[in-house]
Amino acid sequence: MMDAVKLAIAGGILLAGSLVAVALGALPLRELAAVADRVAPILAFVVAISVVAELATRAGVFDVAASWLARLSRGRTWLLWLSVAGLSVVTTAFLSLDTTAVLLTPVVVAVARANGLPPLPFALTTIWLANTGSLFLPISNLTNLLAADRMPGGGPTAFATLMAPSAVAAVLTTVLVLGVVHRRSLGGRYVVSDSPRIADRVQLVGSSVIVVAVLPLLVSGLPPWIPAAGAALALTALFAWRAPRALSPRLIPWSLLVFAAGLFAAVAAAETLGSGRWIAAVAGTGSETADVWRMAAAGLTAANAVDNLPAYLLLESTAHDTGRLPALLIGVNAGPLITPWASLATLLWHDRLRAVGVEVSWGRFAVWGLVAAPVIVAASVAALVWL
Repeated sequence: MMDAVKLAIAGGILLAGSLVAVALGALPLRELAAVADRVAPILAFVVAISVVAELATRAGVFDVAASWLARLSRGRTWLLWLSVAGLSVVTTAFLSLDTTAVLLTPVVVAVARANGLPPLPFALTTIWLANTGSLFLPISNLTNLLAADRMPGGGPTAFATLMAPSAVAAVLTTVLVLGVVHRRSLGGRYVVSDSPRIADRVQLVGSSVIVVAVLPLLVSGLPPWIPAAGAALALTALFAWRAPRALSPRLIPWSLLVFAAGLFAAVAAAETLGSGRWIAAVAGTGSETADVWRMAAAGLTAANAVDNLPAYLLLESTAHDTGRLPALLIGVNAGPLITPWASLATLLWHDRLRAVGVEVSWGRFAVWGLVAAPVIVAASVAALVWL
């Protein structure tokens, strides 16, 4: 998994640079400690939900769900595609965009191939909706977890209420654009394949129950890492009983953790060096409608330039009200569809596609994104401003 290795190396370099900044006095140790205190629960959630998603996948939860959708669609390609889109949105909303990109993508590719359909439209649907569908809940994206405490009212309900119009607009626009781009591939019918073979039905049922049980707890108002950790422990116990060989340190997304930690530290160093002044000059600071649009555009541009997580962190200081903060999230969540590095999920998605023999041209990906990203972000901002 070369993309994952590159992420870990990049994160290690950023962490090393931040430690040098501390040693030279450019980054006060208390600032680094404050950043660590803020992001520790977020990274704990990432670890726990990754374990949940990985073990649920190994139990066959996603395979069975996708196969069930294929049967429910009764051989109609467009209906199966819409079902996959819906599954991608639900998975992203509750289990995060990385789960959709890394774990759901190989499943939908396998389902497409099993039913004699081209895999690319289904694979592209998962990654676009992993990004654009990550506006619904705090747990859907790391950027949301960072922004949640700054939302008026706090908590997942307040977040979801504020972001709902934009989230729905982003998903509907994404589906519309994808439907137009792949309209020829999505016509016609297919012969429904047999259901996947399940090696351990007890493991499948137990894993399904745990996943279904944890979903409402993730939006209950508890710190998300707590129910996620509980589900991870429950699944670990189940697998220790039924399939202990599946348990290994590789369940933890080490490369993502190292990269995220390095980004947080590097942005803290940049802020102490006065990055806020030039960021404000780019993104503005006003609260008028035009300023909201400018904020979203800045988020889209920065995400595709440097990755959406550092883009959010750099621009966060300028997102000081209920219009600018959602606009920033729209830009950095729904906008990173152009460059490969705009979202960590995109890099991990591409790595998984190569592993299952599906090649995607980055040039083609960028052209589609250049058309889609501004349209999707504009529709989402319009919903934020006018609804």
